[in-house]
Amino acid sequence: MKNNLLSGLTVGIIALPLSMALAIATGVPPELGLYTAIIAGIFAALFGSSKVNISGPTAAFIVILIPIVQEFGITGLLLCGLLSGIILIIIGALKLGTLIELIPYPVTVGFTSGIAVVIATFQIKDFFGLTIENFNGHYLDKIYLIFTSFHTLDFAEFFIGFLTLALLILWQKTKSKIPSALIALTTTTLMVTFLNIYFPFLDISTIHSTFTYKIGDLQGNGIPPVPLQFSLPWDYLKPEEINQDLLLKLLPHAIAIAILGALESLLCAVISDGMTGNKTNPNKELIGQGITNIMVPFFGGIPATAAIARTVVNIKSGATSKFSSVIHGIFILLAISFFSTYLSYLPMASLSALLLMVAWNMSEVKHFVNILKVAPKDDVYVLLTCFFLTVLFDMQIAVAIGIGLASILFIKRTIDLYSIELVNTKNLTTQHEISKDISIYDINGPMFFGAAQNALKTLLNTNEDTNIVILNMKNVTLIDMTAMVALKSIIDTFNDKNKKLIFCGLNSRIEKKLEKAHFNIKENFDHIEDAINFAKSIKS
Repeated sequence: MKNNLLSGLTVGIIALPLSMALAIATGVPPELGLYTAIIAGIFAALFGSSKVNISGPTAAFIVILIPIVQEFGITGLLLCGLLSGIILIIIGALKLGTLIELIPYPVTVGFTSGIAVVIATFQIKDFFGLTIENFNGHYLDKIYLIFTSFHTLDFAEFFIGFLTLALLILWQKTKSKIPSALIALTTTTLMVTFLNIYFPFLDISTIHSTFTYKIGDLQGNGIPPVPLQFSLPWDYLKPEEINQDLLLKLLPHAIAIAILGALESLLCAVISDGMTGNKTNPNKELIGQGITNIMVPFFGGIPATAAIARTVVNIKSGATSKFSSVIHGIFILLAISFFSTYLSYLPMASLSALLLMVAWNMSEVKHFVNILKVAPKDDVYVLLTCFFLTVLFDMQIAVAIGIGLASILFIKRTIDLYSIELVNTKNLTTQHEISKDISIYDINGPMFFGAAQNALKTLLNTNEDTNIVILNMKNVTLIDMTAMVALKSIIDTFNDKNKKLIFCGLNSRIEKKLEKAHFNIKENFDHIEDAINFAKSIKS
């Protein structure tokens, strides 16, 4: 109990500023990130399968959420989160969690590395204190705005950002149990408060000077000192604005959030299971994440998923149960209630530095370079495609094409496992008794739509002198409808030419499938020798 309490407090200290930074990077007020961390931290733990995963806002979502906020506003973002929760529950209920775990490593590395580059790029503005009126548009547009705005660099902002980054890096090297974010952000917040009071001309940006709030009759600057409040996600829309067209526009975004959230949460579960020896049920975990994302928008929170970095810290701090995640959520709730005034003085440049560290940690530079060096060309092409699509275009496009490439890669490699070849009968002990008009073909691997045409072409191109063909299908693991149609075509062609097709080694499951498809299989021998003897008896 004590270890879980301490680990929950440790993760809470890290999640507190990070949740605000992630919300700001998404384009929404910082308190929405805090609300997300509270609800997700508690309910994902209660309804999910993992004992040690910490859920909340994550850097992976930034790229996919920014366009939603820009096009549909905060209300559209909340509705997208709600829809993504429903989709996650459906994925879990259909037991598709194990399929998501099969997405190739180059795809996930391409996504995460691309997201890291985009996040790091977007932090340059606040890190250097650049003045950019309208920081919107596609990635290349923002790169152009950054480069053309460097003449507005604010040295005070840059100094605070650089100092924060240096403290984050150097403190980690001390191996202290005190989180580096606590040391770095406390130091820079105190420094900025002093500088803004005694040297007001510096005017270093903080959450207090950047954000305002209005909740009922309460209004002010910074973070509202109000705990969670229940509200409907569509409160700011007129009744006539909530229609089928809006939901259809939001659906592709919601699907992308659900898929990325599923990938992140299951990847986090794999890592945490490897560290703890636990076994997370992937489908239950997705259902838990789905329930969480349905609940979060009703408290003003943004989409959430399991956070790998916070989960690793949780485990290393001694967490063994879901209690630590609940404590982390309660800690953030108490921090909002009693310390929101102080949290509001966090410098914007410091939060940018914190996100730069997050981006570096999730960039997987070593893995990215290693894939480029040692992986097969197909994997390299997939990696680079997912990376550049994520950076230069849209995360929806990257997710859709990435999963498509993963499917194509899987099909291609499954086809590579398949082979059909003419047996060299000289290697058979009964060769001297086999005439030239008997051919034996070995089929190995799964027979499905990717391999069916190969089988069809090979068998139809048999020597004209061949009257009997023996198909050894002992090593065929499965057969689909396309392959069955191809096989039926072969049988019909052989019948028209008065040729005989003999099966050997069909397992009972495949034989039942063929019988159900009205194949008239009269001969299916267990051993190749029996099939050869039968072929000889026909000739005699």
